Amino acid sequence: MRPPTSTYRVQLTPERGFAALGERAGYLRELGVGHAYLSPILQATPGSTHGYDVVDHGHVNYELGGEPELLRAAAALRDHGIGVVVDVVPNHMALPVPEHLNAAFWSVLRDGADSAHAGWFDVDWSLDQPVLLPILGRRIGDCLDAGEIVLEPQGGPDGRPVVRYYDHVLPVRTGTEDLDLEQLLAEQHYRLAYWRAAGDELNYRRFFDVDTLLGFRVEEPEVFDASHGVLLRLLRDGVVSGFRIDHPDGLADPRAYLRSLHEASGGAWVVVEKILEGDEALPDDWACAGTTGYDALLRICGLFVDPEGAPVLVGALAELATPGHPASLSWEQAQEQARRDVLGEMLSPEVDRLAAVAYDVCQSEVRLRDFSRRGLTEALVELLVAIPVYRAYVVPGEPPTEESVRILEATAERATRARPERGPEIALLRDLALGRRGRGDRKDEFCRRFQQTTGPAVAKGVEDTAFYRWFPLSALDEVGGEPDRFGVSPEEFHAWATARQARWPGAMNALSTHDTKRSEDVRARLAALSEVPDQWVEAMRSWREQSGGLTAPDGELDGATGWLLWQTLVGAWPIGPERLAAYLVKATREAKLRTSWTHPDEEYEAGLTRSVHEFLSDPAIMTVARQLVDTLHPGFVANVLGQRAVHLLAPGVPDVYQGCETVSLRLVDPDNREPPDDAHLSALLARALSAVPDPYEDLDAAKLRLTALGLRARRDHPELVGADAEHTPVGFEGERAEHAVGFVRGGGLAVTATRLALRLAAAGGWDRATTAALPDGTWHDLLTGREHTCAGGAGVPVADLHRDWPVTLLERVR
Repeated sequence: MRPPTSTYRVQLTPERGFAALGERAGYLRELGVGHAYLSPILQATPGSTHGYDVVDHGHVNYELGGEPELLRAAAALRDHGIGVVVDVVPNHMALPVPEHLNAAFWSVLRDGADSAHAGWFDVDWSLDQPVLLPILGRRIGDCLDAGEIVLEPQGGPDGRPVVRYYDHVLPVRTGTEDLDLEQLLAEQHYRLAYWRAAGDELNYRRFFDVDTLLGFRVEEPEVFDASHGVLLRLLRDGVVSGFRIDHPDGLADPRAYLRSLHEASGGAWVVVEKILEGDEALPDDWACAGTTGYDALLRICGLFVDPEGAPVLVGALAELATPGHPASLSWEQAQEQARRDVLGEMLSPEVDRLAAVAYDVCQSEVRLRDFSRRGLTEALVELLVAIPVYRAYVVPGEPPTEESVRILEATAERATRARPERGPEIALLRDLALGRRGRGDRKDEFCRRFQQTTGPAVAKGVEDTAFYRWFPLSALDEVGGEPDRFGVSPEEFHAWATARQARWPGAMNALSTHDTKRSEDVRARLAALSEVPDQWVEAMRSWREQSGGLTAPDGELDGATGWLLWQTLVGAWPIGPERLAAYLVKATREAKLRTSWTHPDEEYEAGLTRSVHEFLSDPAIMTVARQLVDTLHPGFVANVLGQRAVHLLAPGVPDVYQGCETVSLRLVDPDNREPPDDAHLSALLARALSAVPDPYEDLDAAKLRLTALGLRARRDHPELVGADAEHTPVGFEGERAEHAVGFVRGGGLAVTATRLALRLAAAGGWDRATTAALPDGTWHDLLTGREHTCAGGAGVPVADLHRDWPVTLLERVR
């Protein structure tokens, strides 16, 4: 399949399901969208607001309208020339409440390893232990004493006996129905446990640290067929035309899975949610069109971040932070500390299981029997702290690639420097992970499980912990990002874009997703902050003086939390106290320093919430915030439109997250899951296309106009943005050339954008000597209607190109 010209992400919910999607077909057509990109559509846990908790692969989610409504929505979209791409969740299934809604796992709970579905789930049957179900609100003895766990003789969906704990309903093993309750519980294939026990004794793979998302063994052909049958039928019937694959790094063998899907789908367009760290490249042998675009997001956003702001912002935050707080450390130290914290608590079951496999390998070989369980565990932690990427992609039974060897050798070297006394254990584990040592099935199991454990260590340790502890410029704390890396030069961007066009021209490019920490426009305003770091520090000083510091029941909150509060206030301005307080509570829980999801400090959180309400009701504090927002406004406008312009024409397929066709100042989920106002967007689109808005006065309309005209240009001229359309940088000459970036696609479409606009304004704005070397011809600016003629290689003054808007969207007409 040829890649879509663009995609538009739609978050389906029971309240806004397939019927609402069909009603939006006309608007999406007017917007210029090529394909609607849907959140997961298979049957999920009742009430699910996201769809990633699938319980039944055999049915389209009835709460979204079921298959009949999906077919009607797809037909409505098709009538408007729009295709459908759907999100696929191959890594895990949900453990729902009541549990019988997942019929496959229900049979595992009832029949254990003898279940026909035992091979579907990544349960460690070798331990010969019941499946741990950490669902109890307190210790099991207390629950039994209180009569909270009961046997219902005919309470099951089939009229058979079940064990009930409030809304939880669990099957009873055949032949144990007549035992007294405690003996009956002891004889089941599952073990009811206090929810905190999950941190110590879990015996199945899960999605990160979520106990209710069960590791799924899609590598088994039977499991692949059962879980993809409906999706592949919808593909064959023309209802859907492509797939987005969730969390491929959780799979036993991502490459093999993608090959199976490629073959089964006849080569459908497939993109993968692969998080690339730093300059990491997507494996060349993956049968897909590319990533879902976090790598694009980081390069595009980085164009508008000023590297000169780094020393001031990093230094000021470190000075403000409480001594010993991660924000007072280097980024490398902060993320190392966060990984250790996560591995020592929330991911400790994964560490223990992996160490147990390594220990078994050692005990099966005489030469290795001197390696202790404790030593292996400590060495394993060091490797998981040191690995720089989600996964090294070693496949059991195959020689490791040069890149895999390089990654794991370097990881072992870093780990050994941190714990030289564990050097022998680290070297052994490195060799086991590379398949160099060990014997038998457990050797291959270690190799596979190590690959499945490194990703959670990075994701939970860095993205879901360290990013909430270290944030000099919080716009940089984004999935796959390096928050100590300020700015991407035009040269770096063009090198990345050229490589993307050559190898992954059908990859997706994102600016916002359902998983981003901040929406694109919050990042755009914070990026402008990097140009005026001294003004930010002065505003921080003023806020702290006026507020007397952030107060809580036990005294002043740390300065780093205040820094994050004020950056969020400015970045998401205007924001009310309820949204800001909810975000800050979530952020401090993710940081896991004063409160957390597993050990919430309600008094601390209440004080934090109260403080936010007090500060946002203080006129003096809000005046300082408004003044800073006003100062940033020209840079904010340039960054909002500049990001979008680059996003629309960069090599790859641009994805617009719902509602982000206008200015979106949303934060991390659940804040970013709010549905867009369809009526407002439709009316605004008509107005934005009928007259040219002033971007500095009506940024919503300007961004919508840019988005629509860019998507329409892609739809109308796919040959100019497809796999054969070259990416050619526009050369800029002159004293202020560093403030521009631009490129031509396929010789017929081009963008130019202003970057670091506040510094440009401080230098006096565009002068006539700064020019853009566009290819010869007449270029029509789709945004303003103006034309620019280039001949004989003479450059066009950027002052002319950017007279009314800080960006252009150009089409060569002659």
